[in-house]
Formats: sequence, structure tokens, C-alpha cells
Amino acid sequence: MARNKPHAKKLRLARAGKSNSPVPLWVVIKTLGKFRFHPKIRHWRRTKLKA
Repeated sequence: MARNKPHAKKLRLARAGKSNSPVPLWVVIKTLGKFRFHPKIRHWRRTKLKA
């Protein structure tokens, strides 16, 4: 990808990168394992962004 990006696209990519993290372990412990996986997690090679 080009180094020079529009600012709005850069913000979208940064938001997608921040939201692509697993559920914290303390949440799993607090909810007794009911929330173990993040439903919106995305792998960089499997699912592409519409950015």
C-alpha cells in the first residue's frame, strides 16, 4: 500500500487495527467463560477490510 494515504482512510485503518484484539483475560474470568471470543476479530489474510 502506498505510504501517502488520505487522512480519513488512515483513521479507518487505525480504528480497524485497534479493534482487532481479543477479549481481555479478566473479562473471560469475570463472565465465567461466557465471553471467550471476540465475534468481530479479523485475520489480515482471511478477511479484507472495505477501507
